[in-house]
Amino acid sequence: LSPDCSFTCHYRCRALVRLDCSGPPGAGDEDDGNEQLLEKDTNVDEPSEWEKTELDQAQVEQRIKEYNSQINSNLFMSLVRGRHRAGGVTVPCLDPTHPPTGVLQNKDGSYTGFIKVQLKLVRPVSVPATKRVPSLQAGRPHPQGVKRRTSFYLPKGTVKHLHILSHTRASEVIDALLRKFTVIDNPRKFALFERSEKDEQVYLRKLGDDEQPLRLRLLAGPSEKVLSFILKENETGEVNWDAFTLPELHNFLLILQREEEEHVRRLRHRYARCRQKMQEAL
Repeated sequence: LSPDCSFTCHYRCRALVRLDCSGPPGAGDEDDGNEQLLEKDTNVDEPSEWEKTELDQAQVEQRIKEYNSQINSNLFMSLVRGRHRAGGVTVPCLDPTHPPTGVLQNKDGSYTGFIKVQLKLVRPVSVPATKRVPSLQAGRPHPQGVKRRTSFYLPKGTVKHLHILSHTRASEVIDALLRKFTVIDNPRKFALFERSEKDEQVYLRKLGDDEQPLRLRLLAGPSEKVLSFILKENETGEVNWDAFTLPELHNFLLILQREEEEHVRRLRHRYARCRQKMQEAL
């Protein structure tokens, strides 16, 4: 391994891990930093004018046809023609030619479709972990599950497609994503952002809890440059540390210490390279 490598691994897993360290150290750090700076500098809170557009049912149908004609996959949008009762639950009826019994007239222009969400989480997430411990009852050992949690970093650039309704809210999308990855952290720790590119700049806007991502997707069209969705940590400013337990606080301190050490290492490496280049130029 390179002397600049900070790879840490459990001793039982070393033989199972292979790393490609052929790239120059810190080569990708600057690009990530530049993108983050660009996103922060161009952050906007107000939605664009086209996002405020209200469509009637005829316009929705036309937009869906245009959207489906522009995509190169089978992730189509479908107008919900009606709803029917199935086992006491109201579900969409997508086939108007063979409606099931008990169809209810859909008057709100609802539709279904897919959105793609990229997860760009800096901090680890918590998932449930069950550890079996022996429990002696009536002289016989009996395995008993103890609820625990473990934390890990989601791979960078993780992408998930969700099939949702037009009236599905941003907060519900966050809940669905956390369920997909069995994350047990508080959903309020996360926020859904829209990302757009314009004039060689990147714009980020945090969606409100009641905003409807599929509606935004329809208005923007299928282009990822015009609109894409990102799940990030919810930076709300002040943190109520009293709401966390002591083990969680200790974990936060450990994580912050590691982040600080990594940041210092990158800074030292960057200045060492600058110093080397200046010495070579003298």
